Amino acid sequence: MKTFELPITIETLADFFATCNRHDTDEIMEFMSPDCVFFTAAGSEIYGARLAGKESVREAFVSIWANTPDARWINEKHVVQGDFGVSEWTFVGTLADGSKIEVSGVDIFTFKDGKIAIKNGFRKHRSNQQLIN
Repeated sequence: MKTFELPITIETLADFFATCNRHDTDEIMEFMSPDCVFFTAAGSEIYGARLAGKESVREAFVSIWANTPDARWINEKHVVQGDFGVSEWTFVGTLADGSKIEVSGVDIFTFKDGKIAIKNGFRKHRSNQQLIN
């Protein structure tokens, strides 16, 4: 089990994104609290979709890797203040049909007991050219 030093720091978020870029789902889940919630950027609700609990959040990451096998978050910047954090990033990858995606976004985090309790994702949407070549 991964251990974290309290409080959560910028380095903790940098480690989280490095783990995401390795597509290491097991280690990603070590960053998450047992009762974690992930608000996705897309979904049918005003907040995207709400995924609660480690199993649902794990499935979301597995889905990302399945749909975008070379998914990466680059150009990250992190801010942490107490139990609150923000990460700005660019998401890049190739979809199953071979088209490329590149979007800017942010995650807003709430921390509890040295873990990520809430991950709330927001990203830009290209209205006339979602994908790039």
